[in-house]
Amino acid sequence: MTSEILTQPGYTSASVTESPVREIFPGIRVRTLWTGPNGASANVVELDPNASWQGRDIHEPGPEEVYVVSGVFNDGARDYPAGTFLHAPAGSWHIPSTVTGCTLFVFYPEG
Repeated sequence: MTSEILTQPGYTSASVTESPVREIFPGIRVRTLWTGPNGASANVVELDPNASWQGRDIHEPGPEEVYVVSGVFNDGARDYPAGTFLHAPAGSWHIPSTVTGCTLFVFYPEG
């Protein structure tokens, strides 16, 4: 049954450790795991201890969904521990940072 699922068109997988990494700010790295035909994307974002986004992270053109995998994420207003899910609607913004370091799964449902 597993081989049938894996051979279906569009079914894909990605390894975090094998995904290309790019540093977007000092101490903040993004690994894109998947990009859909409409521009949607699934990403792992790693923030080192005391890392902070430079300026506002504005969610355009669509929303952003974040799951805190490990550590503690701060959105500029409050801390969110591992296991927290956040939905940020299109047009909203925050200033991501962390004191402890954290790993996030970030999904953009629209391109």
